[in-house]
Amino acid sequence: MNPLTDILAGCRRQERQSQEKLYRQFYPVLFALCKNFFDDKHDIVTAVNNGMLKVFANIGQYDASKGEFFNWMYTTVRNAALTMLRDRKTQAFDYVGIEDKMGFVSQENPFEQLSGTDIHVYLMQLPIATRRICSLYYMDGFSVKEIADALTISEGTVKWHLSESRNRLRIIFEKSL
Repeated sequence: MNPLTDILAGCRRQERQSQEKLYRQFYPVLFALCKNFFDDKHDIVTAVNNGMLKVFANIGQYDASKGEFFNWMYTTVRNAALTMLRDRKTQAFDYVGIEDKMGFVSQENPFEQLSGTDIHVYLMQLPIATRRICSLYYMDGFSVKEIADALTISEGTVKWHLSESRNRLRIIFEKSL
């Protein structure tokens, strides 16, 4: 057996030591994920913790035949962070309603040629609301409709933030050359 398999077996038995090992092993990646959604460190850690609690509570539902554990866990934590965003009434000010009249036609991904570290550095220069939407669309592969539904905002607002992220990133990329 490999170490992750042993840890997962311990987590299924609700062994605290196995849960701690799993948490510590994936904490840096999950922290980076949640940092795309929140600026405040407390909020980031809360999102990671909420997600990991869901992982521990539902670990029996993980099916190795359907995919890698990391992907299942990553999706669970990402969904917990999105739920936290959606449940917060104070986050509503980040999004200004935009009419869905602007044509959003872009297949370009501004991150195609960059490494993971570079992407994170550039994303952190965007405003939080724009960064969230940009990350969900370009990094996680959500559609405009899925993002709008997850964040309870209009599709036009999502399109505006995507356009804004491309414009801002173009300026950031030009400055770095």
